[in-house]
Amino acid sequence: MPLHCVAPKPENFGTELMAPPPNSSKPEMKNSESFIQRALFPITLKFEEVVYKIKQETKGMCCGGPSSTKEKTILNGVTGIVCPGEMLAMLGPSGSGKTTLLTALGGRLSGKLSGKITYNSQPFSGAIKRRTGFVAQDDVLYPHLTVTETLLFTALLRLPQSLSREEKERHVEHVIAELGLNKCRNSMIGGPLFRGISGGEKKRVSIGQEMLINPSLLLLDEPTSGLDSTTALRILTTIKRLADGGRTVITTIHQPSSRLYHMFDKVVLLSEGCPIYYGPASTALEYFSSVGFSTSITINPADLLLDLANGIGPDSKHAIEQGDSSEQEKKSVREALISAYDKNISTRLKTELCSSDTNNYSYAKDVSTRNGVKSEHWCTSWGYQFKVLLLRGLKERRYETFNKLRIFQVVSVAFLAGLLWWHTPTSHIEDRVRTIIC
Repeated sequence: MPLHCVAPKPENFGTELMAPPPNSSKPEMKNSESFIQRALFPITLKFEEVVYKIKQETKGMCCGGPSSTKEKTILNGVTGIVCPGEMLAMLGPSGSGKTTLLTALGGRLSGKLSGKITYNSQPFSGAIKRRTGFVAQDDVLYPHLTVTETLLFTALLRLPQSLSREEKERHVEHVIAELGLNKCRNSMIGGPLFRGISGGEKKRVSIGQEMLINPSLLLLDEPTSGLDSTTALRILTTIKRLADGGRTVITTIHQPSSRLYHMFDKVVLLSEGCPIYYGPASTALEYFSSVGFSTSITINPADLLLDLANGIGPDSKHAIEQGDSSEQEKKSVREALISAYDKNISTRLKTELCSSDTNNYSYAKDVSTRNGVKSEHWCTSWGYQFKVLLLRGLKERRYETFNKLRIFQVVSVAFLAGLLWWHTPTSHIEDRVRTIIC
């Protein structure tokens, strides 16, 4: 199971989202080209012995008894590496620490986190944050904006001012075409009070917001949750295409089908915060077979991996039982898998991480120097952001604020209030205020 990272060639990096059209003028091509070079900075992400603990308070047995504080380990020594052009999937049952690890890799986790997380052998910084796209599990979108308006406001806010509005609109059009959102481009997002686009289309819009900045590192938290198999396949195909373009992609996924599983380059399998497998997705069944957990039937590899992460061995007769013997069996299975991981994967993985460190960092540094990558603090000014946000707020509120009934109510109340103060002497203002309050 080779785990070496092969750095892609510069021409392999994904320029499909930001490439200007053939008819563009020379100044526009210069601006677009400089933005592509900034956004396509290759990132090799390494995480070594990541441990995360939280404190929990437990009350005494009797009412009013003294409470005690104990530490709970969410992540326990997770190690791995993801290179440009690869897609890493984090598998595991609910509560195994997948989202926590993804949040830590995105630099969004605060608390007692130990271990080492590096990006091209450097710690997390503002420059890395600006090249990182994070798609949360819950879609946070404005319900009254259309798909095109949502992506356009994102482009106006997050793309540099060196690009003209026409160029940003072309980027939005390209992303809409890439994600297959042409049919719903003029439909509102929708919310709990009125129907809008479907759940799969909302997920694609959330991914499109991050695709607009052409991120070098893309993190996704369960992008296929709640979607049918066909929609999930379409979304993951898009994500795979982004990874093949030279980006570093990491995603958590709960229950992938066999078609989705075979799209992954690498897999991290977690069981109660402990890693029990790291390596190529294609060799996972072979590895577990070599450590004594083989199955005699044809099965989706993801199903077997999740069963093992839950402590259920293949072909177990007690897989559904919930007695004491079943719990003891699950515990013994987890302990055997953790022991096998420490013996067969952990040591070799640490050695390969050290050997790949220098090569990947020197390559990324060479590409950044050759492309003239510079770290800017903000891509847009404060005044420009305020103007865009104000316009977005007006667009979002136009249906509930600027309807005829609401306008009539506001104008009529303002007119009546004006009549109360019409030709009122200054000496009587305080008395009039007291009368209104009473």
